[in-house]
Amino acid sequence: MPSTEVLLSPYVLALLGLCIGSFLNVVIHRLPLMLERGWKQESADLLGVTVTATPAISLAVPRSRCPSCGHTIAWHENIPLASWLWLRGRCSACKVRISSRYPVVEVGTGALFALVGWRFGAQPVVLLWCAFSAALVALAAIDWDTTLLPDSMTLPLLWAGMVSASLGWTIPLADALWGAVAGYLSLWSVYWLFKLTTGKEGMGFGDFKLLAALGAWLGLKMILPIVLAASLIGAIVGIAMKMSAALREGRYVPFGPFLAGAGIVTMLAGQARVLGWLGWA
Repeated sequence: MPSTEVLLSPYVLALLGLCIGSFLNVVIHRLPLMLERGWKQESADLLGVTVTATPAISLAVPRSRCPSCGHTIAWHENIPLASWLWLRGRCSACKVRISSRYPVVEVGTGALFALVGWRFGAQPVVLLWCAFSAALVALAAIDWDTTLLPDSMTLPLLWAGMVSASLGWTIPLADALWGAVAGYLSLWSVYWLFKLTTGKEGMGFGDFKLLAALGAWLGLKMILPIVLAASLIGAIVGIAMKMSAALREGRYVPFGPFLAGAGIVTMLAGQARVLGWLGWA
């Protein structure tokens, strides 16, 4: 039987990440549609009106199809990365180009899992950090596409961090608790200060919950570095998009992807190294 060192090696985790990345593509595409369908039905029920029923959708049903021609994707056309390369990035039926987002998410998740494996070593807790990383990838992509950070992902991520800390798998429980509190209240305070000053909403409540989840996993001392890094990168990307006309008037760059990215970087770097970079060690 293969040893734990082999099963949890970075190379095996990279293959696992490719498969998980394929599933994340489904989550990124379907979860917002599932939420939208639920919201419409709830609104109709509250208003007492009848709406045209939309087809039921879940993460498992219906089977994946080409959005252009409706071709049902066969199992051999759904192998992470390999199928996209074999099909040369096009649907086998209608030859319409398949978005490069799919292999990018798969390869990115595989690489991220490998980095997590090198960071934490061949021990069972590495799977927790892989799950944490996968959730952040999905949240970042969903927020970028829709400006939504679903409660169905941020809240379980927060509670998973608290439970993991309470079982002694990650960081001390007190650090996780106060990290979650500081994460939520810091952005909540910024939100209300901005709204009272300008009358506008500068961010969504999902950002509060995401930073609270990051605090539960990474601890109190990582909150400020995460916010600083996310704000800096977000400002640079926003200015670049504005200058290149990629950001339409009245639109804004979501903050969630930068929070998620900063959370991943601080996780991989470790608390001591991050604080050393800032001269706070």
